[in-house]
Amino acid sequence: MSYYIILWSLSGHGIEKIKNSPQRADHFKQVCESKGCKVHSTFYTFGQYDGVTILEAPDDSVMMSSLLSVESEGNARTTTLKAFTYEEAKKIIDNL
Repeated sequence: MSYYIILWSLSGHGIEKIKNSPQRADHFKQVCESKGCKVHSTFYTFGQYDGVTILEAPDDSVMMSSLLSVESEGNARTTTLKAFTYEEAKKIIDNL
């Protein structure tokens, strides 16, 4: 499984219905878990992004499918970073 850091921003539609945001976050978690992902944490933030979610997914296509299914609802836009643990990065760097 690979780690992903999802930076998300609410759309105009999403902010208009901010009171539903916790239910939408729960829905996103359910969608991801139904596709074999493991959601570690979701944080609401202020600044450039409205939130951050950290999760593991079996592969990039599962991650993209999960994101597209939720983004198509029009409540948020995402920026996704594929992340490597320290141990994974050390092996990659050692092989340079």
